[in-house]
Amino acid sequence: MTSRTDGYGARGGPVQLFFLKDSAPRRSVVDRGEGIYLWDTQGRRYIDASSGPIAANIGHANARVIAASDRQMRKVAYASRVFFENEANTALADLVAGLAGPGLERAFFVSGGSEANESAMKMARQYAITQGQATRWKVLSRNPSYHGSTLGTIAISGDPVSEANFGLMTRLMPKVPAPFTYRLPEGLTPESHAEQCAVALEETILREGPETVLAFILEPVGGLATGALVAPDAYYGRVREICSRHGVLLVFDEVMSGAGRSGAFLAAHHWPAARPDIVTLAKGLGAGYTPLGAVLASREMVNALAEAGGFMHGFTYGSNPLSCAIGHAVVSETMERGLIPNAAAMGARLRERLLDVQKDSRVMGDIRGKGLLMAIEVVADRDGKTIFPAQSKAIERIVALGMERGLLLYSRRTANGLYGEWLMVAPPLIVDAQQIDTIAGLIGETLRAFEAQL
Repeated sequence: MTSRTDGYGARGGPVQLFFLKDSAPRRSVVDRGEGIYLWDTQGRRYIDASSGPIAANIGHANARVIAASDRQMRKVAYASRVFFENEANTALADLVAGLAGPGLERAFFVSGGSEANESAMKMARQYAITQGQATRWKVLSRNPSYHGSTLGTIAISGDPVSEANFGLMTRLMPKVPAPFTYRLPEGLTPESHAEQCAVALEETILREGPETVLAFILEPVGGLATGALVAPDAYYGRVREICSRHGVLLVFDEVMSGAGRSGAFLAAHHWPAARPDIVTLAKGLGAGYTPLGAVLASREMVNALAEAGGFMHGFTYGSNPLSCAIGHAVVSETMERGLIPNAAAMGARLRERLLDVQKDSRVMGDIRGKGLLMAIEVVADRDGKTIFPAQSKAIERIVALGMERGLLLYSRRTANGLYGEWLMVAPPLIVDAQQIDTIAGLIGETLRAFEAQL
């Protein structure tokens, strides 16, 4: 075994990381970050154009967050909520609930998105029991969709690969079609297809039995399963109407789209007629500085649980003081620096620049998203909207070519390409106009280099 000289294992030798096989090529080692940039130990600089996996909302090495972390660490880093309330938790809950608005007055903090969605399902179930609706237990979701990696969240995610691997270990929930806007059934427009998807939701509720359906969960702006999908505006109101008619709770998974990334604090705020009953947050809430997620629900829902004996659920690090103090600094920085309107403005500029790149690209298909949550669909044929065969490793090659040019882009090939493949373009919300132009230019260079290999 190679000796360890730096605490992490020698470069190029065996390393005791769970996700690496001994023969795997080693990745660069990150050294430091500042603003929208990261540097590796060889001194190479990269633009973090996907905020990692869409998390680093306020960029790297933010002085305010570092100071808040240090203050809280020196005061008390951890105290179980079994014994104490803590000021950081209360302050963050007040701040986030105030920004979320009416109907979302209570916040429950966890360590990430999977935990948040798992918690939301359990909260919805316990609330239904308090309302004398114990027969409600089915959580409907879209196909495709991604809501986490726990067994509970795999059950509500629409992913045939995960279902094949883990389906026997959980109870898979009913799915309804996602309102895609790019590859549409023949004869349909995005609007008519979205209406069909809404009708399918109601038909599924009726087929399953409304008295058994607890909730419908969706990402208002798509994440890893649909690549920044935004449905036509009317879809959101139709979904709300259908859920209300059948007593089904509407849950918005804003793990990726929340905390300002869409150009509003919640993506839900873009569609006021579709107000959700529960919202989940993560990623940008802690902005990469700490594992942090949240479930937002109404005062009435939480009071009903409290009166029935409390929320039968929790995690060791739920609402811990350190993460909450960091989260408070992140959200405060987001609001006080005007990063949400900046996300809206820079998102519009990014779309314009990407449309310019698309004019000269053979492989850039759809461009979609909202605010600074954008995606580029990569296709082998723009007219036919066909994707590259898996053996070509097209998306992996594009990511590698981007890294060679100092550009970090997160990619996804959902269900082995069944639903396409794309690059997520989602830089930190602090990005400025010049940096947006640089990112778009580098994307153009990267795609041209890829096309030259074809």
